[in-house]
Amino acid sequence: MILKGNGFILRPWKKGDETSLTKNANNKKIWINLTHTFPHPYTIRDAKKWIKFSNKKLNKKTIFAIIIDNKAVGCIAFELGKGIYSKSATIGYWLGEKYWGRGIITSALKMVTDYAFDKFNIERIEAKVFEWNPASVSVLEKAGYAYESRFKKKVFKDGRLIDESLYVRFR
Repeated sequence: MILKGNGFILRPWKKGDETSLTKNANNKKIWINLTHTFPHPYTIRDAKKWIKFSNKKLNKKTIFAIIIDNKAVGCIAFELGKGIYSKSATIGYWLGEKYWGRGIITSALKMVTDYAFDKFNIERIEAKVFEWNPASVSVLEKAGYAYESRFKKKVFKDGRLIDESLYVRFR
């Protein structure tokens, strides 16, 4: 699946993306806003593991590399809920710092959200954001997500206990 945006494309990760992925992902400003599964420093070995994981059958439909000038510069992905959560998904994203402030993530988030609602039988997509990340709040709101709740002292990251907010968009 390939989705075309204005100045970028979204496509599955592939062999050959490792160098660009590592270059863009190895940034503490990105790591600080993601879960513990995103390593720092980010190495070629991490990139190889990620690309292998993202190319499993279902993941190819839910995990997208953000490509600018034929280089993988970020990622946007959603995870489908299971069991009693089967009508929900959780979405997340990151973009190389060099590309911040251009509206790329907002546009990609709109595209992937629409794609997820179109291709999967879900009613709700959630996004979680750490208290120190107002830029991500802005992205979510511009993409039509609404604030739903705040979880006080839920996240322990970089030696700090912080709040996490939940944003949601419905079909």
